Amino acid sequence: MEHDPAKPAISPTSLSVADAARLLSKVSGQTVTVGMIQSDMDKGAPTNPDGTIHLVHYGAWLLKEMHHGQ
Repeated sequence: MEHDPAKPAISPTSLSVADAARLLSKVSGQTVTVGMIQSDMDKGAPTNPDGTIHLVHYGAWLLKEMHHGQ
């Protein structure tokens, strides 16, 4: 599968909130909204200095939060 140069690639280390929501919805099979991610950011989810999401850091934060609730 070749990359289409006309279609910009997304980086899992620097996703916009909207791109993160679309990607997480697609791979999880559940709806993930911008509002859900924004709510997590308001609760302290890590973001890059430019406001983008590093998918691995965000996933690690989500796991930590899940274990805090137990």
